[in-house]
Amino acid sequence: MRHGGFLMQVLLALSRAIDWVAHKLGLIATWLVLISCFVSAGNAATRYAFNLSSNAWLEIQVYMLAGMVLLGAPYVMVVNEHIRVDLLYGSVKDRTRLWIDLFGAIFFMIPICVLLVYFTWPFFLDSWKSQEVSSNAGGLIQWPVKLLLPVGFGLLVLQGISEIIKNIAALRGIQEMKFKYQAPLQ
Repeated sequence: MRHGGFLMQVLLALSRAIDWVAHKLGLIATWLVLISCFVSAGNAATRYAFNLSSNAWLEIQVYMLAGMVLLGAPYVMVVNEHIRVDLLYGSVKDRTRLWIDLFGAIFFMIPICVLLVYFTWPFFLDSWKSQEVSSNAGGLIQWPVKLLLPVGFGLLVLQGISEIIKNIAALRGIQEMKFKYQAPLQ
C-alpha cells in the first residue's frame, strides 16, 4: 500500500472516529435487544400471573425496537453486513464492489438519509413542542422515539461518509477493504 496525502490521512482518522461511534451504538443496540426481551417476558408474566399490565410496557418495547434499528444501522454498515441487491455484487471483483459501494453511498444512501432527516426533524419538533403523549391509557411521551428518527438517519449519513472515505482510500491503494460478503443461500 502506498501512503496517501495528509488530507487522506485526516479523512481516514475521521472515518475511524465515525466507525468507533458506530461500534458503541451497535453495543447499545445489542443491549436494547436483551433489555427488550426481559421487558417483554416481564410484561407477559405479570399479565398472566397477576392480571396486571400497562401500555407503557408495550410502548417501551416499540421505543427499544426503534433504538435497535436506528442506532444499530450504522454498526451494521461498518461491519459490512448490510443488505444489498445481489444482482451483480456477489459475482464481481473487489475493485468493482468498491465502485458499486461508492456510487450507492453517494447517489442513493446519503441523499435518501438526508431527505429523511429533513422530513423527520419537524415530526420530532412538533411532538416535543406539544409534549405529545400516547393516546393509549398509561402511554408514554412520544418525542423521545420520534427523536430517534432524525438522529438515526443522521448517524447513517455520517457512516455513509465514513464508508465513502474508506472506499476512496481503497481505490487509491491506501487501505484495504475486507469484503466479508456472503452470497445468499440458493
